[in-house]
Amino acid sequence: MERKDIIRVVMEKEYQISPEAVELIYSSDSSEDLLKYVLLTVNDSVIVIGVEDIDLEGFAAFSAGESPLDKIHASSTEERKILSGASMLSSRSGNPSSKPDSFLVPDPLSESVLSSEPDAITAAPDPSIKSSQDSVPDSSVQDMVLDKAYEPAPDTPDTPDASNTPDTPDASNTPDTPDASNTPDASNIPDASNTPDTLDIQSENILSDETSASNLVSDSISSVKAPPQTFSSRSSLDVNRSVSSFFGQDNSLSSFPSNRSFRTEPSSSEREIFLDSRDEYKHYPGKNPVTVVSDITGHSTCVGEYMQFVQYFRDRYSRLSEIIRGRINARPIESLKRRNFRRGGDGGSEEISIIGMVSDISSTTNGHKILSLEDPTGSFSVLIRNSDKELFELASKILLDEVIGVTGSITNDGSLMLATKLIQPDVPNSVQRRTGTHGKAVLISDVHVGSSQFMEDAWLDFLDFLKGESDSEDMRELAASVRYLVVAGDIVDGIGIYPDQELELDILDVYEQYRKAAEYFREIPERIRVIISPGNHDAVRQAEPQPALPESIQAYFPESIVFVGNPAFLELDGVRLLIYHGRSIDDLVATVPGVSYQEPAGAVLEMLKRRHLAPTYGSRVSISPEKKDYFIIDPVPDIIHTGHVHTLGVQRYKNVLLVNSGTWQGQTEFQKRVNLVPVPARVPIVDLENFDVKILAFD
Repeated sequence: MERKDIIRVVMEKEYQISPEAVELIYSSDSSEDLLKYVLLTVNDSVIVIGVEDIDLEGFAAFSAGESPLDKIHASSTEERKILSGASMLSSRSGNPSSKPDSFLVPDPLSESVLSSEPDAITAAPDPSIKSSQDSVPDSSVQDMVLDKAYEPAPDTPDTPDASNTPDTPDASNTPDTPDASNTPDASNIPDASNTPDTLDIQSENILSDETSASNLVSDSISSVKAPPQTFSSRSSLDVNRSVSSFFGQDNSLSSFPSNRSFRTEPSSSEREIFLDSRDEYKHYPGKNPVTVVSDITGHSTCVGEYMQFVQYFRDRYSRLSEIIRGRINARPIESLKRRNFRRGGDGGSEEISIIGMVSDISSTTNGHKILSLEDPTGSFSVLIRNSDKELFELASKILLDEVIGVTGSITNDGSLMLATKLIQPDVPNSVQRRTGTHGKAVLISDVHVGSSQFMEDAWLDFLDFLKGESDSEDMRELAASVRYLVVAGDIVDGIGIYPDQELELDILDVYEQYRKAAEYFREIPERIRVIISPGNHDAVRQAEPQPALPESIQAYFPESIVFVGNPAFLELDGVRLLIYHGRSIDDLVATVPGVSYQEPAGAVLEMLKRRHLAPTYGSRVSISPEKKDYFIIDPVPDIIHTGHVHTLGVQRYKNVLLVNSGTWQGQTEFQKRVNLVPVPARVPIVDLENFDVKILAFD
């Protein structure tokens, strides 16, 4: 077994490994068995496998008798089966080239597919796809899932109240909401005679197994520390399920007997602070104060149980739907199946609104798009016609698992909604820019200390600038105004992140990488408050949200540095800053038309429209189902700072500044193979008073 094979296997098991540990395993007479033993017995708290984690005596003792590997492996396999059975989600393909909307279903607007089957949307069975119901726990767990309350609002007019419709300034100005003038004429809404009762979804899977080079951004393709059996994902093909994949086993309306909201949420005015009651602010006082408003560090409770997935999606739906509910008068999905909808005087059906999480995206044979939406009470299908160009373009950017509002009319058989409007949570036009704070904030990311491509000379020039030792008087004056330095992840290059990475490392030990990085950061003047958040190359769990760097590593750095998780919501002397390393940019580039690595701020803008940093669950980003969804963007920050893709981008959207900082690493061999050209040694500096941005070049 070669050294690179050892590193590759460890990487696939979502750990890192020190060079000394690699040598110890490699020199063993039974290197393959020893590696298996180490991976099956290593403590879950270990991020980097070192020599101290390899129990040679234990391995020898067990090897002398009945094979411990068989026992441990069998036990581990059984545990995985139990966890898999308890999960409410089946496997969703992580293939970056997968396009869930490429499935074709018969066109419901075509007479050639008329059916007299019962009202249902069914999928042709596919033996390769396991029904999500197979992995749902028994009724005792079901009772636990449905312990929260949800019921429809009291009888309200079937037509949304004008004061709450998207025509109010808060929603009508939202660019993603098409104007009513662009919607189809009500008289063109098909009659029941022209609408099939059943949509037979074809089962042909036309997903590609090839990985597009555009999906491969950084050298870290699959570095995930979280146990794979814990963070399972569900398949976009699993459309033939009789239970809600998001909200538990039984999602009937009667199961939610009290309030219309199944999770109590603060009012809009109270959402200034969006921590759970168990969270506490962390204040770092001084001339450059920092308040950590939201951060997973110290608050993670996830062990991958079924109920945690339910709670995670409920929290996401509850908080995002509350934002949308302020713009439309929505009803529970279950109510659509319990009543007949009147025909209007013009021959068209009345318009109603629902809010749901997108569980499936497909296309009809005639090119229309069908979205399957779920809320805690049920699921429903929405059709977007390609003749409505503006609406169809917006629908083409809708992602799995995002929460949206839909307004439209229901066909006479009650099986389908014909959409006229789509509403994303988005940022309201009324968001005011905060002013009054003085000084500058420097935003950087992806330093990659330890890499052979780390641009040390440029970095040292940057440190000289911060210390006020530049040759230019203007640069010295600018440096004197810097109050904050914010680092959005990937402080070091790490080890075992991708195959053959050791060939491009100057420092082979991850702890030595951090010691070297700490030396650099000790040169930064104490008058500048440094804030460090981790990335996927850092020695923390790779399932997001990530906690701050462990205390053993923090000890290398100056005590004045503030270490936070990823993502983290901060206040810098009153200015709201949201830090996110940005791994979900990979998913957005692969799935949203027009988003590219060359303009990374465009990907952040798509996050902001959805008010979520990682909308699709189970794709490139491994997400830990915590009690609270830390990826929700609420309240709206003044600045969103991301990194990860090694390119620079700055953009403004509705008084929110979006900054994707570049890198301090030159082009690696891997990046050359995928034609990724980084933008290194460029530093965005933000004026905290007016949010003007200057870009300084140090290369």
